[in-house]
Amino acid sequence: MLRALLAEALGTMLLLATVVGSGIMGQALSPDNTAVALLANAAATAGALYVLITILGPISGAHFNPAVTLAMKLHGGLDTRTAAAYVLVQCAGAIAGVLLAHAMFDLPLFQPGVRARTGSAQWLSEGVATFGLLLTIPLGLRHRAQAIPALVASYIFAAYWFTASTSFANPAVTLARALTQTFAGIRPLDVPAFIGAQLIGAILALLVARILLTPATTPSPEPP
Repeated sequence: MLRALLAEALGTMLLLATVVGSGIMGQALSPDNTAVALLANAAATAGALYVLITILGPISGAHFNPAVTLAMKLHGGLDTRTAAAYVLVQCAGAIAGVLLAHAMFDLPLFQPGVRARTGSAQWLSEGVATFGLLLTIPLGLRHRAQAIPALVASYIFAAYWFTASTSFANPAVTLARALTQTFAGIRPLDVPAFIGAQLIGAILALLVARILLTPATTPSPEPP
Protein backbone atom coordinates (compact mmCIF):
# COMPACT_ATOMS: atom_id res chain seq x y z
CA MET A 1 0.00 0.00 0.00
CA LEU A 2 2.75 2.47 0.91
CA ARG A 3 4.66 1.66 -2.27
CA ALA A 4 1.52 2.20 -4.34
CA LEU A 5 0.76 5.53 -2.66
CA LEU A 6 4.34 6.69 -3.17
CA ALA A 7 4.12 5.74 -6.85
CA GLU A 8 0.85 7.67 -7.25
CA ALA A 9 2.20 10.76 -5.49
CA LEU A 10 5.50 10.69 -7.39
CA GLY A 11 3.87 10.04 -10.75
CA THR A 12 1.30 12.81 -10.33
CA MET A 13 3.98 15.24 -9.14
CA LEU A 14 6.19 14.55 -12.16
CA LEU A 15 3.20 14.77 -14.49
CA LEU A 16 2.30 18.24 -13.21
CA ALA A 17 5.92 19.38 -13.24
CA THR A 18 5.93 18.38 -16.90
CA VAL A 19 2.62 20.06 -17.75
CA VAL A 20 3.48 23.36 -16.08
CA GLY A 21 7.21 23.32 -16.81
CA SER A 22 6.81 22.58 -20.51
CA GLY A 23 4.18 25.33 -20.74
CA ILE A 24 6.60 27.80 -19.20
CA MET A 25 9.42 26.73 -21.51
CA GLY A 26 7.23 26.69 -24.60
CA GLN A 27 5.93 30.18 -23.97
CA ALA A 28 9.42 31.48 -23.14
CA LEU A 29 10.89 30.14 -26.39
CA SER A 30 7.89 31.10 -28.55
CA PRO A 31 6.28 34.11 -26.86
CA ASP A 32 4.47 35.17 -30.04
CA ASN A 33 3.39 31.73 -31.23
CA THR A 34 0.79 30.02 -29.04
CA ALA A 35 0.56 27.06 -31.41
CA VAL A 36 4.25 26.20 -30.92
CA ALA A 37 3.91 26.59 -27.15
CA LEU A 38 0.88 24.27 -27.12
CA LEU A 39 2.67 21.74 -29.31
CA ALA A 40 5.62 21.69 -26.90
CA ASN A 41 3.23 21.38 -23.95
CA ALA A 42 1.28 18.51 -25.52
CA ALA A 43 4.36 16.61 -26.68
CA ALA A 44 6.10 16.86 -23.31
CA THR A 45 2.97 15.77 -21.46
CA ALA A 46 2.41 12.77 -23.74
CA GLY A 47 6.04 11.72 -23.46
CA ALA A 48 6.00 11.96 -19.67
CA LEU A 49 2.74 10.00 -19.46
CA TYR A 50 4.17 7.17 -21.53
CA VAL A 51 7.23 6.89 -19.28
CA LEU A 52 5.37 7.28 -15.98
CA ILE A 53 2.66 4.75 -16.84
CA THR A 54 5.28 2.25 -18.02
CA ILE A 55 7.51 2.46 -14.95
CA LEU A 56 4.91 3.02 -12.23
CA GLY A 57 1.96 1.07 -13.62
CA PRO A 58 3.17 -2.26 -12.21
CA ILE A 59 3.37 -0.68 -8.73
CA SER A 60 0.15 1.33 -8.38
CA GLY A 61 -1.74 1.01 -11.65
CA ALA A 62 -0.50 4.51 -12.61
CA HIS A 63 -3.82 6.28 -12.15
CA PHE A 64 -2.46 9.79 -11.44
CA ASN A 65 -6.07 10.92 -11.76
CA PRO A 66 -9.01 10.79 -9.29
CA ALA A 67 -11.40 10.10 -12.18
CA VAL A 68 -9.44 6.97 -13.08
CA THR A 69 -9.35 5.93 -9.42
CA LEU A 70 -13.12 6.41 -9.20
CA ALA A 71 -13.54 4.20 -12.25
CA MET A 72 -11.38 1.48 -10.72
CA LYS A 73 -13.36 1.74 -7.47
CA LEU A 74 -16.68 1.34 -9.29
CA HIS A 75 -15.31 -1.65 -11.20
CA GLY A 76 -14.36 -3.29 -7.90
CA GLY A 77 -10.61 -2.96 -8.38
CA LEU A 78 -10.10 -0.82 -5.25
CA ASP A 79 -11.73 -0.67 -1.84
CA THR A 80 -13.03 2.67 -0.53
CA ARG A 81 -10.10 3.25 1.84
CA THR A 82 -7.50 2.65 -0.84
CA ALA A 83 -9.35 4.78 -3.38
CA ALA A 84 -9.59 7.68 -0.91
CA ALA A 85 -5.88 7.41 -0.13
CA TYR A 86 -5.07 7.40 -3.86
CA VAL A 87 -7.08 10.58 -4.44
CA LEU A 88 -5.44 12.31 -1.48
CA VAL A 89 -1.88 11.60 -2.59
CA GLN A 90 -2.74 12.42 -6.21
CA CYS A 91 -3.92 15.89 -5.21
CA ALA A 92 -0.94 16.43 -2.93
CA GLY A 93 1.46 15.22 -5.62
CA ALA A 94 -0.16 17.45 -8.24
CA ILE A 95 0.25 20.55 -6.06
CA ALA A 96 3.86 19.59 -5.32
CA GLY A 97 4.48 19.23 -9.07
CA VAL A 98 3.27 22.78 -9.75
CA LEU A 99 5.48 24.15 -6.98
CA LEU A 100 8.41 22.15 -8.36
CA ALA A 101 7.90 23.62 -11.83
CA HIS A 102 7.82 27.13 -10.39
CA ALA A 103 11.02 26.47 -8.44
CA MET A 104 12.82 25.10 -11.51
CA PHE A 105 12.07 28.30 -13.44
CA ASP A 106 12.76 30.60 -10.46
CA LEU A 107 9.16 31.80 -10.26
CA PRO A 108 7.12 32.62 -7.15
CA LEU A 109 6.01 29.31 -5.68
CA PHE A 110 2.46 30.39 -4.83
CA GLN A 111 0.54 32.23 -7.56
CA PRO A 112 -3.23 31.69 -7.81
CA GLY A 113 -4.30 31.25 -11.42
CA VAL A 114 -5.70 34.18 -13.39
CA ARG A 115 -6.45 32.56 -16.77
CA ALA A 116 -10.19 32.41 -17.42
CA ARG A 117 -11.44 29.03 -18.63
CA THR A 118 -15.21 29.06 -18.43
CA GLY A 119 -18.32 28.71 -20.55
CA SER A 120 -20.29 25.89 -22.14
CA ALA A 121 -17.64 25.15 -24.79
CA GLN A 122 -14.96 24.70 -22.14
CA TRP A 123 -17.18 22.50 -19.97
CA LEU A 124 -18.25 20.37 -22.93
CA SER A 125 -14.59 20.01 -23.91
CA GLU A 126 -13.68 18.75 -20.46
CA GLY A 127 -16.54 16.28 -20.51
CA VAL A 128 -15.46 14.99 -23.92
CA ALA A 129 -11.77 14.86 -22.95
CA THR A 130 -12.47 12.85 -19.81
CA PHE A 131 -15.00 10.63 -21.58
CA GLY A 132 -12.41 9.68 -24.19
CA LEU A 133 -9.71 9.02 -21.61
CA LEU A 134 -11.97 6.86 -19.43
CA LEU A 135 -13.12 4.94 -22.50
CA THR A 136 -9.54 4.39 -23.69
CA ILE A 137 -8.38 2.79 -20.44
CA PRO A 138 -10.92 -0.05 -19.91
CA LEU A 139 -11.14 -0.91 -23.61
CA GLY A 140 -7.37 -0.77 -23.90
CA LEU A 141 -6.95 -3.02 -20.87
CA ARG A 142 -9.36 -5.53 -22.35
CA HIS A 143 -8.03 -5.61 -25.90
CA ARG A 144 -4.35 -4.67 -25.67
CA ALA A 145 -3.16 -4.13 -22.11
CA GLN A 146 0.53 -3.84 -23.02
CA ALA A 147 -0.26 -0.80 -25.18
CA ILE A 148 -1.92 1.22 -22.39
CA PRO A 149 1.03 3.66 -21.95
CA ALA A 150 1.03 4.48 -25.66
CA LEU A 151 -2.77 4.60 -25.89
CA VAL A 152 -3.17 7.04 -22.99
CA ALA A 153 -0.24 9.21 -24.10
CA SER A 154 -1.54 9.33 -27.67
CA TYR A 155 -5.06 10.21 -26.60
CA ILE A 156 -3.93 13.03 -24.32
CA PHE A 157 -1.62 14.42 -27.03
CA ALA A 158 -4.55 14.49 -29.45
CA ALA A 159 -6.99 15.89 -26.88
CA TYR A 160 -4.70 18.86 -26.20
CA TRP A 161 -5.49 19.86 -29.77
CA PHE A 162 -9.06 18.82 -30.47
CA THR A 163 -10.66 20.22 -27.29
CA ALA A 164 -11.19 23.90 -26.58
CA SER A 165 -10.01 23.41 -22.99
CA THR A 166 -6.74 21.68 -23.99
CA SER A 167 -7.85 18.57 -22.11
CA PHE A 168 -7.26 18.79 -18.38
CA ALA A 169 -9.35 15.57 -18.01
CA ASN A 170 -8.18 15.15 -14.41
CA PRO A 171 -9.58 16.70 -11.19
CA ALA A 172 -6.19 16.66 -9.43
CA VAL A 173 -4.54 18.35 -12.41
CA THR A 174 -7.31 20.95 -12.51
CA LEU A 175 -6.98 21.71 -8.82
CA ALA A 176 -3.19 22.07 -9.03
CA ARG A 177 -3.23 24.18 -12.18
CA ALA A 178 -5.30 26.74 -10.28
CA LEU A 179 -2.06 27.51 -8.41
CA THR A 180 -0.11 28.82 -11.40
CA GLN A 181 -0.34 31.98 -13.49
CA THR A 182 1.70 30.42 -16.28
CA PHE A 183 0.62 29.03 -19.67
CA ALA A 184 -1.11 26.02 -18.04
CA GLY A 185 -3.06 27.96 -15.42
CA ILE A 186 -6.75 28.26 -14.65
CA ARG A 187 -8.63 30.59 -12.31
CA PRO A 188 -9.67 28.95 -9.02
CA LEU A 189 -13.18 30.24 -9.75
CA ASP A 190 -13.37 28.01 -12.84
CA VAL A 191 -12.21 24.81 -11.15
CA PRO A 192 -15.55 23.46 -9.76
CA ALA A 193 -17.29 23.52 -13.15
CA PHE A 194 -14.29 21.84 -14.81
CA ILE A 195 -14.26 19.07 -12.23
CA GLY A 196 -18.02 18.63 -12.49
CA ALA A 197 -17.78 18.25 -16.27
CA GLN A 198 -14.92 15.78 -15.87
CA LEU A 199 -16.91 13.61 -13.48
CA ILE A 200 -19.92 13.59 -15.79
CA GLY A 201 -17.69 12.58 -18.69
CA ALA A 202 -16.11 9.84 -16.60
CA ILE A 203 -19.47 8.38 -15.54
CA LEU A 204 -20.77 8.38 -19.11
CA ALA A 205 -17.59 6.66 -20.27
CA LEU A 206 -18.01 3.93 -17.66
CA LEU A 207 -21.59 3.30 -18.79
CA VAL A 208 -20.56 3.08 -22.45
CA ALA A 209 -17.56 0.89 -21.63
CA ARG A 210 -19.78 -1.50 -19.70
CA ILE A 211 -22.03 -1.88 -22.75
CA LEU A 212 -19.11 -2.35 -25.14
CA LEU A 213 -17.37 -4.87 -22.91
CA THR A 214 -20.44 -6.99 -22.12
CA PRO A 215 -20.10 -10.29 -24.01
CA ALA A 216 -22.74 -10.83 -26.64
CA THR A 217 -25.04 -13.77 -25.92
CA THR A 218 -25.66 -16.34 -28.60
CA PRO A 219 -29.28 -17.56 -28.77
CA SER A 220 -29.70 -21.26 -28.00
CA PRO A 221 -30.70 -23.32 -31.03
CA GLU A 222 -34.35 -24.28 -31.24
CA PRO A 223 -35.01 -27.94 -30.45
CA PRO A 224 -35.83 -30.08 -33.52
